[in-house]
Amino acid sequence: MTTPAPAPAVTSAATAAGGTSAAPAVSDISAAPTAPAVERIGGRIGAVLRGVRLGGDLPGPTVDAIRAAVLAHKVVFLRDQHHLDADSHEAFARLLGTPVAHPTVPSVDGRYAFAVDNDHGGRANQWHTDVTFVPAYPAFSILRAEVVPPYGGNTLWANTAAAYAELPEPLRVLADSLRAVHTNDYDYAAARPHASARELQQHREVFTSTRFRTEHPVVRVHPETGERTLVLGSFVQRLAGFNGRDSRALIGVLQSHVERPENTVRWQWRAGDVAIWDNRATQHYGVDDSDDHERTLRRVTIDGDVPVGVDGRRSVLLAPESVPEPEHGIVSGASTSRRPGL
Repeated sequence: MTTPAPAPAVTSAATAAGGTSAAPAVSDISAAPTAPAVERIGGRIGAVLRGVRLGGDLPGPTVDAIRAAVLAHKVVFLRDQHHLDADSHEAFARLLGTPVAHPTVPSVDGRYAFAVDNDHGGRANQWHTDVTFVPAYPAFSILRAEVVPPYGGNTLWANTAAAYAELPEPLRVLADSLRAVHTNDYDYAAARPHASARELQQHREVFTSTRFRTEHPVVRVHPETGERTLVLGSFVQRLAGFNGRDSRALIGVLQSHVERPENTVRWQWRAGDVAIWDNRATQHYGVDDSDDHERTLRRVTIDGDVPVGVDGRRSVLLAPESVPEPEHGIVSGASTSRRPGL
């Protein structure tokens, strides 16, 4: 079994006898005076950025340092970004790439802001990577907390590069050869047995208004870091070439490595917090434990590229024939691929 290497450009914190950690390690990602301080909060994933006020006017070296931190730590968190609104949230997002709207769910601002609201108890309480049912799913996601509950409502992230790296070699070889079909048309009632009738109707009429099916490699090569990452999560329907029982068994084995506590970090939200994650190297899970308290967050996603497997094969859209034009902005993948619609 290969042990995942620690995140790059970070000095590890020493651990004293008895398991007491020393002061958190702070990385020196950039020597530029505008670079934020980066404090690791997990051994394999997660860091807090300090000393930066997000917005569309950040200088280039600061943006480069933020991007480097996200690539190194997979998800980074910033506190006290209360000044951000829909416009400045989007303006900052544009510094990381081209914003892209959700392919089926209308935005809350007529542009790119996706609502992540509890809706009287509803949560994305399944491990998933955002929008993998289209070929060029988002590269980055930027999530901003507006209203948080008095308890609960945390979010967990998992490092899918570390999960791949720790697989036993025979399982890595098998995973490298697999392809999986992802879809937004899954059994929502089975996945969410306590969902209300209105939530079921919302899923049927809005989330699956266009039914997507995309075949991805189970292992993709990250276009910026070169790491191999697992492409799994709740949008996976089956493995190509396998029957349902064998698909479920193999997916379960691989997914269990993603969900290992050592590969995860948990964030307790406060209003004004921002999380930025590499959607190509993570999964996340919204914990459904805040009862009916209001939880309002806003997400902007950055256009991604079509994944390429270890064998050089790209992801393929199976249905519909092309990704429909969104209500606002570009089709996913239009800013990163030479092939229209991908």
